[in-house]
Amino acid sequence: MTEPIRVFVTGGTFDKEYDELKGRLYFKDTHLPEMLRLARCRLDVSVRTLMMIDSLEMTDADRRIVVDSCRSCREARIVVTHGTDTMAETARALVAAGLGKTVVLTGAMIPWAFGSSDGLFNLGSALSFAQVLPAGVYVAMNGRVFAGDQVRKNRESGIFEEVG
Repeated sequence: MTEPIRVFVTGGTFDKEYDELKGRLYFKDTHLPEMLRLARCRLDVSVRTLMMIDSLEMTDADRRIVVDSCRSCREARIVVTHGTDTMAETARALVAAGLGKTVVLTGAMIPWAFGSSDGLFNLGSALSFAQVLPAGVYVAMNGRVFAGDQVRKNRESGIFEEVG
């Protein structure tokens, strides 16, 4: 039997919608329950929305909410959906907190609502990594996993890579 996994939602491209009339992206509700249903997920997963913001708008106070939520939840295995632009900053904040839990951050480069999103693959990867990795903080993107304090988003290539 697998351990329960907590998923914390923070927004990011993962959950953006497109307003055709105004030609802009916006937030409505998280797509996580629908994604888990379509993926036929059979894990014990609890989803909680912490915020629905673009990660470029995430403040230190918002990061504290993420850290505190990870610290106080009963689950030892956690996935955090997050915008890709500042995901590495939040990962470093979680590393600094020394939670003693397995925390995996993931996101998407293309909104789920667009239909061609990498979000479902990244979510599945993050849930898998959360089950098998030892306590620590990780970033899971595009089939790869990185240590939370040794990763960055390469804005020129649009991929995550190891630093250090």
